[in-house]
Amino acid sequence: MKKANRTQWIKCSIAITLYLLFLVWVQSWLGLIVLPLIFDAYITKKVPWSFWRKSENLLFRSVMSWVDAILFALVAVYFVNIYIFQNYQIPSSSLEKSLLVGDYLYVSKMSYGPRVPNTPLSMPLAQHTLPIFNCKSYIEWPHWNYKRVKGLGKVKHNDIVVFNFPAGDTVAINYQQTEDFYSLAYREGQQFYPNSINMDSLSRKEQRTVYDLYYAAGRKLILSNPQKYGEVVYRPVDRRENYVKRCLGLPGDTLKIVDGQVYINNKISPNPPGVQFNYFVQTTGPYIPDEMLRELGISKDDQMMITNNQGWEPELLQMGLNSRNAQGALNPVYHFPLTKQMLNTLNANKKLIYKIVMESEEYAGKLYPLNLYTKWNRNNYGPIWIPSKGATITLTEDNLAIYERCIHAYEGNKLEVKDDGIYINGVKTNQYTFKMDYYWMMGDNRHNSADSRYWGFVPEDHIVGKPIVVWLSLDKDRGWFDGKIRWNRIFKWVN
Repeated sequence: MKKANRTQWIKCSIAITLYLLFLVWVQSWLGLIVLPLIFDAYITKKVPWSFWRKSENLLFRSVMSWVDAILFALVAVYFVNIYIFQNYQIPSSSLEKSLLVGDYLYVSKMSYGPRVPNTPLSMPLAQHTLPIFNCKSYIEWPHWNYKRVKGLGKVKHNDIVVFNFPAGDTVAINYQQTEDFYSLAYREGQQFYPNSINMDSLSRKEQRTVYDLYYAAGRKLILSNPQKYGEVVYRPVDRRENYVKRCLGLPGDTLKIVDGQVYINNKISPNPPGVQFNYFVQTTGPYIPDEMLRELGISKDDQMMITNNQGWEPELLQMGLNSRNAQGALNPVYHFPLTKQMLNTLNANKKLIYKIVMESEEYAGKLYPLNLYTKWNRNNYGPIWIPSKGATITLTEDNLAIYERCIHAYEGNKLEVKDDGIYINGVKTNQYTFKMDYYWMMGDNRHNSADSRYWGFVPEDHIVGKPIVVWLSLDKDRGWFDGKIRWNRIFKWVN
């Protein structure tokens, strides 16, 4: 062994100092076992880390140099992804016009503090499934409990936040892109029971029994039919799908929605400039020019020509969309989301636009909580209190369904409802103290967003980070020589 020179000692000291600072930051003293390896790499060199460089086989040296570079890159990407930032692509229009489909974002883990991974042994850049091999990208053991290290701040009202999908703990593989397991089970189970059940005539206990029957029947059907629904798998928190929404409600807030307007603690929550709702738009006869739709910012995915389907005519007439051409057919009716500015632009064009009607509530799906009869809808919802860490609530028949998922699924308690009351971890009680903070997330595209109105609260251990900047934006409706790259959005800060 050669005696280490001064440069090696300096490099070793810097490496160990930085590593110790990292361990202090993440509060993980288990990492001290790596110190001897760092010392050996710089000073003692007992382990032949670069043995391949001394080989006389040129091919072996060439291959090992690539292996060495790839391993270093994977380790670097692994730590950068976990503790500093990760790349994220906007897959849906739920946050239009704030974030567009095709935006590529840098998501800061430092903003709210990075989480120590639940599944530390995983492949970088793969959320839960390895491409091509179609297998898990992580190993479930070891499994570490939730811990978040200190960050630069906390989630605030109207922050755009990336988080793990809370209802994504259980997944039917063939439906994972379209519907969460619980909504799917309730919907599929309902077909086994008569539609004539009058929920208004039932007590809370009887209503709960009906919903339990729906879920049990749907779950049994899904599990027994893997050909249709696919394998049903469970995913740890950090391996659930990444979602991005706007945080409207913080821990301890009381939220309600009245005629589409969100209120926080009985005060109006300012709408983002690009907030949208779905409308039916009938013209006076001509089709809306493609160039006009492009200028309005309506993507092809959001454009639907309703009058192409004759089955819609009774509903359109009921909405007052009754303009007809000389042959007696209904004039074109479109269905798409509009901001207030887009709505005003269309309404001002009297020669082209006959009438515009907002989409009604009958087109919305079942809302959270799925097993509580509330008569809430996506435009008139709540009030609902958002749990905060350390707060204690009294559980009743009216609020148990709202908070039972927090108690059971997110905080790991055994919750049972018996004839004589509620039992938590085998103890009869009507009170519960929350262990975590929770958040209420919604999309700006209010009628095209699967958000907290449909699957409930986002626990603090699901928070991933904050989008900081759009580094690339591609419009899938255009070609490479026709404006596919949105140059005006490159390196645009996310507000």
